[in-house]
Amino acid sequence: MASEPQRRSRQIRRIPLTRSRRRLSFERRLRLWLMLMSLPVLVLCAFVLDSQNADTTISWIVLLIVAAGLAFAVSLIVEQITRPLQTLANVVAALREDDYSFRARGAQRNDAMGDLALEINALASMLQAQRAGALEAMALVERVMSSMQSPVLAFDPDDMLVLLNAAAQRVLGIEPNKAIGRSAKELKITYLVEADDEELLSLGAGQQATRWMLKRTDFRLRGVPHTLVVLADVSAALREEERTAFERLIRVMGHEINNSLAPIKSIAESLRGRIRSTVQGEQGEDFERGLEVIESRAESLNRFLQAYRQLMGLPAPRLEQVSLATLVSRVARLETRVEVTVASGADLTVSADPDQIQQALINLLRNAAEAALSPDAATERAPSVTIGWEREGDEVAIAITDNGPGLTNPGNLFVPFYTTKPTGTGIGLVLAQQIAQAHRGAVELRNRTDGISGCRAELRLPLNGPA
Repeated sequence: MASEPQRRSRQIRRIPLTRSRRRLSFERRLRLWLMLMSLPVLVLCAFVLDSQNADTTISWIVLLIVAAGLAFAVSLIVEQITRPLQTLANVVAALREDDYSFRARGAQRNDAMGDLALEINALASMLQAQRAGALEAMALVERVMSSMQSPVLAFDPDDMLVLLNAAAQRVLGIEPNKAIGRSAKELKITYLVEADDEELLSLGAGQQATRWMLKRTDFRLRGVPHTLVVLADVSAALREEERTAFERLIRVMGHEINNSLAPIKSIAESLRGRIRSTVQGEQGEDFERGLEVIESRAESLNRFLQAYRQLMGLPAPRLEQVSLATLVSRVARLETRVEVTVASGADLTVSADPDQIQQALINLLRNAAEAALSPDAATERAPSVTIGWEREGDEVAIAITDNGPGLTNPGNLFVPFYTTKPTGTGIGLVLAQQIAQAHRGAVELRNRTDGISGCRAELRLPLNGPA
């Protein structure tokens, strides 16, 4: 099969300037024709000199002078014809090299050479305008690509990466200088080229996992088909849908269960009162213990539902400018069981709901204190907790570290009502995560990496509040 350049070359028809393939250059042919046209003048001069019986020497001198004058005239005529053509050739050559600054001067209408020069000048101006428009459009595309929060990548037919934007570099951890021109297999992103349109992908692991919807389309670049891949972050939308579904489920379940729990508890209390007066002995004690268990479990189930309603009914944050130094110091003073050290830092101001952020920090600080006081903490140091903050770009990270035993089951950290504490409720971390997400932030927990056992909890918030 013929290659792409060969097929394109076959489609180009070249029109010969003359019928002969072996031809002299245009200047030589023009000079030759003009000299041939001047021969009758020499012949006429020779005839006149011969008819006047002029001296032979004088005749040759006159003929040489006439021939020199004709040659000079031919050179002038050739230069007058070829110089504009050479100028126009230089302009066309500059256009071919993408240099649109050259123009032919002195051209006039109603003149064959002038019309040609003006048309070439007009072509150069049009190409210059198109070039400027293409550069502006490319600059706009690059600006849009760099400012997009969605990762964008392009692959050629061999799955070689030819384009990626800043968001793709950040999300996929790809360096453009090392990635462009490499295959998706080498970059370990074959799942992007193999995924179907509008397929949901999960990138990251654990707490950092995010859900993305993949959109793909085909386009041609220089006649070669390419694939454009765009990723849209749908994590927030999915979390909101999940939250809405939980609210509806809890609303229905709470209504139905409460309608059953109230009479169960009431009947159990009534039966216990009657049993005390009517049934004596060991049998009466068994009945009373059974009814007490029924009453206790009904009360426990009711508390469970109320806690879940509270968790699902978090109101929207009321934003105001909050001083982190003041907020963190206030929260640190609330924990008295362990020594809480406030790490000094620049006083930053964030746009957030102070009550909700304070509640989230209280929950995280309480967990840290309980971990530091845990009997499983393998440390000889006194239980301690440190809280501090630092700015990272457009975000602020409030970090709480403890010297407890660390994380043992990070997969269940944000599962509602999951707890390893005998008196825990299992909603502290979930509530803190929901508060952070309502502020377009996140809560992250991981084991310490500074050689000390314990956990590091981070509450990350945008400085300017949720967009």
